[in-house]
Amino acid sequence: MKKIYYILFLCLLQISFVTAQITYHKVGHLPLLGKATHATSSRYVRLPDSLENISRAPLWELGKNSAGLNIRFSSNSTTIAAKWSVLLQRNMNHMTPTGIRGLDLYSLEGDKWVFVGSGRPGSTKTNCMTIVNNMEPKTREYMLYLSLYDGVTDLEIGIDSTATLNQPAVNLPRREKPIVFYGTSILQGGCASRPGMAHTNILSRWLNRETINLGFSGNALLDLEIAPVIAGVDAGMFVLDFVPNASVKHMNDRMIAFYKIIRAKHPKTPILFVEDPRYPKARLDLHMKKEVADKNATVGKLYKQLKKEGEKNIYFLSSKEIIGLDNEATVDGIHFTDLGFMRYAKVLYPILKKRSLK
Repeated sequence: MKKIYYILFLCLLQISFVTAQITYHKVGHLPLLGKATHATSSRYVRLPDSLENISRAPLWELGKNSAGLNIRFSSNSTTIAAKWSVLLQRNMNHMTPTGIRGLDLYSLEGDKWVFVGSGRPGSTKTNCMTIVNNMEPKTREYMLYLSLYDGVTDLEIGIDSTATLNQPAVNLPRREKPIVFYGTSILQGGCASRPGMAHTNILSRWLNRETINLGFSGNALLDLEIAPVIAGVDAGMFVLDFVPNASVKHMNDRMIAFYKIIRAKHPKTPILFVEDPRYPKARLDLHMKKEVADKNATVGKLYKQLKKEGEKNIYFLSSKEIIGLDNEATVDGIHFTDLGFMRYAKVLYPILKKRSLK
């Protein structure tokens, strides 16, 4: 009897060992969502190679951040793991490492995307982590968000050695007529605790529509070479959220030209202009309060000018209540927490759902 129990124990041990084996797979064959152009030096770069010697150096470098990019796949594995490398190993004092250079996994339940777990980065540029395990071995649809404030340079997905890693079987988020966002550090995702909590990613899940994040921290200065990149997307809507970075002079000099580059290629696509947020910091900082008021007055004036000229399908969003009125939605008085991003997404959602081309 003891011999039988011993053999049974060995069999169970062997089964446990087999199911614990993880095989890592390159993901170049899987769909990558969130890119405005594929004319890039590597898969996870957001700006085209043609701008390397044209764009300002800080803008070009930020284009290497993988904000908004995500991999779609399906698998019947009981475990999902990831190996990934990042470009900079960046750290900041107001944003979590998971948001800066981590990963975020969601699964599809019906037509809703549900958080599964995060790939939390370590202390080196190369990371390896099991995101979820001990699942029932059935096929699920997954979406893996990439880092917001660092650039993923290499990525592999780990699954059970006996499982499969396949193309998604469901076209969700829908890739037709994506929504393109252009903007600042907040739009890039600062300071979400993890990639899935950036508002562009939240909206992609709620709308089940691909979104493209062209957020460039501190550098949404209406650089005119970015407008053709935006215009190169057959979008359902364009959201222009540049005011936190652009000065009054930038707007007066460039906003109309920037808009017209996009409009020339998309005469009927809705375009939404967004005001500068009412930052908690500006409640007492009189210099910031005046700066925000001046910039919002300028973008409002130019928007009215476009309307007066007969421009159609353009819209304007007041930022008065986009992150609430309790001053609790930022990490530093400026950049949003997850609460701020969720509130902003709730304000944008009905506008995008109603106005964007289907």
